[in-house]
Amino acid sequence: MTALTLSTAGAATLRVDALVVGVAKPADGGKGLVAAPGAEAVDAAFDGKLAAVLETLGASGAEGEVTKVPTSGGLKAPLVLAVGLGRAPSKEEAYGTEALRRAAGAAARALTGTKKAAFALPVEAVEDAEAVAEGALLGAYAFTAYQEQGEDARRPLAEVVLLGGKPRDKAYKAAAERALAVAEEVNRARDLVNTPPNDLTPEAFAAVATAAGKENGVKVQVLDEKALAKGGYGGILGVGAGSQNPPRLVRLAYTHPKAEKTLALVGKGITYDSGGISLKPAGHNETMKCDMAGAAAVFAAVVSVARLGLPVNVTGWLALAENMPSGSATRPGDVLRMYSGKTVEVLNTDAEGRLVLADALTRASEEEPDAIVDVATLTGAMVLALGNRTFGIMANDDAFRTAIHEIAEEAGEQSWPMPLPAELRKGMDSPTADIANMGERMGGGLVAGLFLKEFVGEGITWAHLDIAGPAFNESGPYGYTPKGGTGSAVRTLVRLAERTAAGDLG
Repeated sequence: MTALTLSTAGAATLRVDALVVGVAKPADGGKGLVAAPGAEAVDAAFDGKLAAVLETLGASGAEGEVTKVPTSGGLKAPLVLAVGLGRAPSKEEAYGTEALRRAAGAAARALTGTKKAAFALPVEAVEDAEAVAEGALLGAYAFTAYQEQGEDARRPLAEVVLLGGKPRDKAYKAAAERALAVAEEVNRARDLVNTPPNDLTPEAFAAVATAAGKENGVKVQVLDEKALAKGGYGGILGVGAGSQNPPRLVRLAYTHPKAEKTLALVGKGITYDSGGISLKPAGHNETMKCDMAGAAAVFAAVVSVARLGLPVNVTGWLALAENMPSGSATRPGDVLRMYSGKTVEVLNTDAEGRLVLADALTRASEEEPDAIVDVATLTGAMVLALGNRTFGIMANDDAFRTAIHEIAEEAGEQSWPMPLPAELRKGMDSPTADIANMGERMGGGLVAGLFLKEFVGEGITWAHLDIAGPAFNESGPYGYTPKGGTGSAVRTLVRLAERTAAGDLG
């Protein structure tokens, strides 16, 4: 993992492999380029002509744009990397934290293969320092576990030196520690999502969670297929019935002696989703190793909370199964008796995520937490509605839904509140069982949310995050977001835990 240090050293005298500075378009909308605060020493080394040199090289200041310039001995560092911040703010305003986070991430990605880089981006407050640190650490990510490691440039930036921070200031030190903890756990979630499904089976995922729990003071309980059968977890067992790799339900528990609230986080963990008997067509199953991204987010969030020592109790539930076709697989038309006692007619075995989540939601509800949030790559319908970078939020409480939307924005994750129209519930009526796992095709993401709502305990505040769009990036990397697993929702869940610990919710 990339190291992080704070430094008060001057950019001109710092011995690093690269210096990162920000550039922007003029605030007044005019032509040209302006150097952002933090670049003063570098600009002086270029005789006040840094912006002019960068313009000559084609830099425009556009967000995420990267331009490299050799220093020719004018600085101790041999290279200056200028990253675009977009439009410069007015004198009364400051650069937004998400703009800083994305710029730092873009710079870190461009410095793959570099040992040490100093980031001299605009830092006017603790929040700015944390955003730059987090962005750089998230950008300095590469999944190379299955690639030969030579002396090539695949390895991510090894060390980030954050300038403008104050190493002896408790607030800045805490911000750096938080950025490091959260970024490391987001990257752990990314690693899990990127791991091939022949290696990340339900059992293997449970083993990873168990090991991390021991390292971070999180209690871990794993229910194997025998315990699931004894407990009556018909949804999880039904989804995993067709696979040679049996399902698991993992409970993670972090407690704090000063906690006054308890959050329950539930994650969908389909380690590979073929669709089952309702088999996915070619072109739709190649990336289905990512169908456990919700469980990865929950797992990473619980470990993050433990590392940060937040005064809130958090339980994480990882509903793990592999959805495969075989002679023992659940068939369309089968009826499953869920952990709650309700029966579900399975009309489509590719609508399996809601089945494993239903059992986990019921089990989580038994402990009567103050709120439950489930996270899942649940529906293609949500991707059609919101695109590839935004997750949908549904809830049984409008205020809670709004709060999570605001929290996601604070964390730098794109989201959008979605409704749960009561009239769509009728489409899931079954002549055979209590409910069917499918309803109307139009509004399919909302139908899935309504199905999950049926399994939440009475009186418990609940929200559902459908991260099907942003969980796995199939296009090119951007900002601090890599290609492949993104770690979507981890930062939102951690921020939710922080807000809950502070008494800001409920």
